[in-house]
Amino acid sequence: MCCAAAETTVERFAPSPTGPLHLGHAFSALTGHDAARAAGGRFLLRIEDIDRARARPEWEAAIFEDLAWLGLAWEEPVLRQSDRLPAYRDALLGLWRRGLLFACSCTRRDIEAAASAPQEGAEPPRGPDGLVYPGTCRGRWPGPAERTEPPGDMALRLDMEAALRALGPRADTLGFTELGAGPEGESGHIPVTPDALRATCGDIVLARRGMGTSYHLSVVLDDAAQGVTHVTRGRDLFEATRIHVLLQALLGLTVPRYRHHRLIRDAEGKRLAKRDDARAIRLYRAEGATPEDIRRMVGLAPLTPPSAP
Repeated sequence: MCCAAAETTVERFAPSPTGPLHLGHAFSALTGHDAARAAGGRFLLRIEDIDRARARPEWEAAIFEDLAWLGLAWEEPVLRQSDRLPAYRDALLGLWRRGLLFACSCTRRDIEAAASAPQEGAEPPRGPDGLVYPGTCRGRWPGPAERTEPPGDMALRLDMEAALRALGPRADTLGFTELGAGPEGESGHIPVTPDALRATCGDIVLARRGMGTSYHLSVVLDDAAQGVTHVTRGRDLFEATRIHVLLQALLGLTVPRYRHHRLIRDAEGKRLAKRDDARAIRLYRAEGATPEDIRRMVGLAPLTPPSAP
């Protein structure tokens, strides 16, 4: 009997064109690219441009230029999330008709006010998206029983309790494989329990007002559409992986392996953000740095050429 074919490793780097790439981006892209190269696999570039108010073509062009300068090669064509809006709408419609979404008109200020109400002195719970939603709009607006399509002028939230009920016994078996390490050193099999989803995620937004989707929804759909097997990203997204595993289960998608890596921080210990122009790759390039210099700055070994056949 013939053995099953080995899985091809598929890694991806998925930046948003909302500012310059910095050393943290370089570390993440190089780590994923090196892993794909070492496994003889594929490396993909995805442009996460669902935030049309902030995405700029000049930043997208700069992403291509910086990554090519670093020595990265990726497959064409490059997937852009702005081309995937129909797929996101279809997924939302399916979840809505299953009774797993509800419309929400709350602003960030509304949520902060509700969360700061007296709760016997307890601090309001926080999760990957900040304050855990207090449930203000759950049942407030017409749902799938009254309308076949969700409203387009409000945010759409996942009803966490309905989602867990829909999974039934599978809700107790969720989890993912961590190849890197979480903030507390978590590695190996990481369970995703219903209690953790309730306490630290709650009714998460799956479609933001005026955007038609959210990071959480689009990233799991895009990873599945591209056949991504390994997701390399920073430890700041470790907690969000619980949400992604839940969505993968609800949508019948394969769970990739995850590698959450350490964060590149500034001299004060803060993780880098796109506003940290002083650490932008383009400025290091202008100052005469080489790709090898960048690898050394982020703590990566020099890239050795592939062995001759």
